[in-house]
Amino acid sequence: MNKIIATLIAGLFATAAFAQTSDVAKAQADANKDVAKAQQKEAKVDAKADHKANKAIAKADKVHEEQQAKVGVEQAKANEKVAKADPEDKAKAVAKGDKAVAKAEEKAEKKSVKADAKAIKASVDATEDKALAANKTAATKAKADAEVKEAAAKH
Repeated sequence: MNKIIATLIAGLFATAAFAQTSDVAKAQADANKDVAKAQQKEAKVDAKADHKANKAIAKADKVHEEQQAKVGVEQAKANEKVAKADPEDKAKAVAKGDKAVAKAEEKAEKKSVKADAKAIKASVDATEDKALAANKTAATKAKADAEVKEAAAKH
């Protein structure tokens, strides 16, 4: 009789342990799925943010090159005018050319600074987007861990 009672009690514990393991395993599987989905979303946000930042930086680099080319053209025009000028008008032509080059450099620098500012803003926005996505993933992971602990505590 003792063996039968012992077998029934052992069976009861085994069933309870199996039920607990099943609930916990299900909660763990759900948690893993949620975390994987959040990590995938985070990776997408990171990639998109990096793409935007890199695009803005490339655009700024292009603006720098274009502006340098414009300054070079202005310098060439000034040199050409100085070369064509009469000897008595050379000093005046040099001064006028220097003035035109200075104006072109000022304009080029202004456009370059604005392009740099846009690139920096895009980089900061990308960093913000990445941080928010990482925070959301961490929150999802914490919530999933809590759900697993809750499932384990029920039994």
